[in-house]
Amino acid sequence: MKALAGTRTVLAPVALGVLALALWQALVVAFEIKPFLVPSPLGIGGAFVDTADHILDAAIQTGLNALIGLGIGAVTGVLVAILANALRVLDRMLVPLVASLAVIPIVALAPIFYAMFGAAANTGRQLVAAVAVFVPMYLNTLQGLRQVEPVHRDLMRSYAATAEQVNRMLLLPGAVPYVLNGLKIGSSLAVISALIAEYFGGPANGLGIAITSSAAGSNYTVAWAYVLGAVLLGTLFYGVTAALEGWSRGRRRT
Repeated sequence: MKALAGTRTVLAPVALGVLALALWQALVVAFEIKPFLVPSPLGIGGAFVDTADHILDAAIQTGLNALIGLGIGAVTGVLVAILANALRVLDRMLVPLVASLAVIPIVALAPIFYAMFGAAANTGRQLVAAVAVFVPMYLNTLQGLRQVEPVHRDLMRSYAATAEQVNRMLLLPGAVPYVLNGLKIGSSLAVISALIAEYFGGPANGLGIAITSSAAGSNYTVAWAYVLGAVLLGTLFYGVTAALEGWSRGRRRT
């Protein structure tokens, strides 16, 4: 039964996607829509195959920036959440800062980081991704750390456990599902942020700059092929982190 339910979970979105692509193709053909407006799925697929090597190179660069940003944002978010949970004064001080980070547009951060670290480096793109990841990682980790039952805290206190022991043996293990959920959310944000940051300068590599340069050269079908590459990259990041979360949930049940 579990296998059947899992199969249905996978087949349902796949069937919906195939139906949407078929409808898209039919509308483009029926209304003779020009490629510069909306290319057909078959045209995008052909362009994707023809430029697969270039798309792969660009995806590797964007993926590397997103991965580094994801790592920086995740580690920073977890560490700051641990400190905020231990020091309520710090928690109150961080509330407006985290709220500000959550609403800062990427288009404003990217040029600033390029000016700080140089337009020839990928550092700005990685930091943009890190800032985007930090917020969900911080909030989810902090929520997880505060889900511990008071009776468990009292039990640790009765055994004269130190603050480090409480964190290591009680708080952090209980927060793992929340941390992994934040990582799953942050993985998609890392790819989107790194991709958008490429639109505003930096080295001439990555999927973002490839999309803009293709569109500027009126190669709209090729631009959509790079968009498809970005979609697959984001799906890969999300799928890996979702699988990690599922694996952790299974281990906790056994």
